[in-house]
Formats: sequence, C-alpha cells, structure tokens
Amino acid sequence: MNKQSNYYAILMAGGVGSRFWPVSTTNFPKQFHDMLGTGQTLIQQTFQRFAAIIPTKNIFVLTNDCYIDLVLDQLPLIDRDQVIAEPVMRNTAPCIAYASLKIQKKNPNAVMVVAPTDHWICDLQTFQDDTLNCLSYASQEQVLITMGVKPTFANTGYGYIQYNKHLELSNKDIYAVKKFTEKPSLELAQSFLDQGNFVWNAGIFIWSVQEILKAFQDYYPSIYHLFNNGYDFLNTADETIFCKENYALADSISIDYAVLEPSDNVVVLPISFDWNDLGTWGALYEELEKDKHNNAVVNAKLVDYNSTGNMLYTHNDKKVIVVDGLSDYIIVDQPDALLIYPKSKEQSIKTVVSDVSDTYGEDYK
Repeated sequence: MNKQSNYYAILMAGGVGSRFWPVSTTNFPKQFHDMLGTGQTLIQQTFQRFAAIIPTKNIFVLTNDCYIDLVLDQLPLIDRDQVIAEPVMRNTAPCIAYASLKIQKKNPNAVMVVAPTDHWICDLQTFQDDTLNCLSYASQEQVLITMGVKPTFANTGYGYIQYNKHLELSNKDIYAVKKFTEKPSLELAQSFLDQGNFVWNAGIFIWSVQEILKAFQDYYPSIYHLFNNGYDFLNTADETIFCKENYALADSISIDYAVLEPSDNVVVLPISFDWNDLGTWGALYEELEKDKHNNAVVNAKLVDYNSTGNMLYTHNDKKVIVVDGLSDYIIVDQPDALLIYPKSKEQSIKTVVSDVSDTYGEDYK
C-alpha cells in the first residue's frame, strides 16, 4: 500500500444543531442543509474538502441510524458500508472507538483524521496542506494530534487548549498540549488570551489507528472492550445486530474527556486557515456577505427600512421579506415555524426549541 491508501477520514454527522432551529431539526439537522447559500450542504462541502486528499473509499461518515438515507442521498460517491450508524446517541468517544476498530480491521496501518461536518473553512489549500502534514506526522510519531484555532476574542463557548513545548512538523509550528479547559468564564477566557499560549479546540483530530485504540485501552478500557468483543462481527453481515445489542451499553462521553485530557502524548497544530464552527445563527451571520445595512440574507429577497445587522433566512428564495425598524435580529422562515429572535440571545434558542416542543409537540423539535 502507498501512503495515501493508508489515509482515512471519519466525518462526524450525527448532531442535531438545535441552535439553528427552525432550519435544523431532529429529522433534518443543519449538516444536511445549504446554510451558506452556496448550492452545497455542509456535509457535501466537508466531503469535498477531504476527497481531494484522501481516497473516496477511505472516507467514512459517522451518523445516526435515522440519517443514513440523507447521507447516501447527499454523498452519492460513497457506499452504504462507509456509513457508520449509531442506533442511539452516545457522544463522540464511543462512535470514534467503534469506527477506529472497523478501520483497523480493514487496514492496521491506517492513519485517520476525525472532523465535524458543520464547519466553515475557506482556505482549502492551506487546510489540505495542514491536514496532510498532520497525517504524515501521525504515521511516524506516537501522538494524538488536535487542530487549534488562534483565538481572536475571549469566547466562552469554545474549549481551550494550553500548549508549551515546541516540536517540529514540516514548516509548521506544533506544540505539546499542557491542558484542556472546557468553556471557561469570560474572565478566565480573557486571561488565556493575555497569556498567549492558548488556542480554541477546533474538534479536528489526527492519529494512527493503533495510537487512538491504545489510548482507549489505557484511559477508557470499558468502551474499547465493549466494541472489541465484537471484533469478529465488524465489517460483516452480523455487525448491525451486534451494534444494536451493544451500542447503548457504552458510556455517553466525549473523546476529549475520555481520551485526550488524560493522555500525555497530545500535540496541537495552531491552524493557519480560516475557520468557523458555525454553531449559531450569529456565527453564520459573521461568514455571510452583508448588504449596505449589514443585513445578511440567505434564500430571500429583502426590503428593509431603518433595519441593520439582521440575519435573515428562508426556505424559499422567491420570498420577499419586509423589515422596518428592526436591528440585530435573527429572522428565519420555515414552512412550519417562524423565528424572530434577538441575536444577543441566540444561545437561548435551545431553550426555545424545548418550550415549543413541550407546547406544540415533538414534530416541532
């Protein structure tokens, strides 16, 4: 096998993205929508980024059982056996362990990148160069690599990674990780920026299959043994039955808490490409072109009076929206729901979704 045939990608596509309600719903989450108005959904854009550097047959999609048809419909270049479906949601550690064992059985020399499918990345060439550098490094060194984003302000919604010792990676700077901190207070986040040796955790990871499975054995053996007990069934016709009978037994825990935080061989590459995790309507607003009044519009025709800084999104690109005297609002029109909500309160949209479903039923969730 040549080096490229050892490279794999695991694309994470199982989240609901409830902060993008009412576009993103349980039945049709944001990764399957064209959130940016580009003509491609987020998962299609993600797949395209990786298909340029990783063989298509080596790209796997981790998702929920109920999204299998959506994945196959939007990614026609992959086969059904490249879709790894969770029967129940158990956070990122179980699904990564499960997928890693499947890949190990196919190719014990595999080196993989694990990435979400709902990120916005503009500089494709730099992204691909950084990813290939990391894949090469992980194939030679016993490390777990995470990509970090140089913080531009004291964001309290991201996890932070503190680094120290400088290491060598081609012409890039890579560092040994000292500490992870999840969603700090504003004061603590500001102190991280002041210190200068912190990055946001981008949630993009690179490692060899041997190294990540060794980390599970060392730091979270219950998940490793749960799936390794069915190793003979993996990639066979009996796998689905094994998965349905055992997957729910796994603890619900993130890869960060289960493996990365306790490991002593984690390194971070501060990335040099533009990145946004598109976690909220406000984050989407930041990446879109604005009109002369700083309104961002997707799939709509806007007529505005004394209205600035609004985020507007509709399901029908022929719909005309007229707004008068409204500033810094999120306005989202869908067939069965209309959201008019202050951008400053966007983190509360999860609560709104819960209140709506409690009042009018699960169909609105």
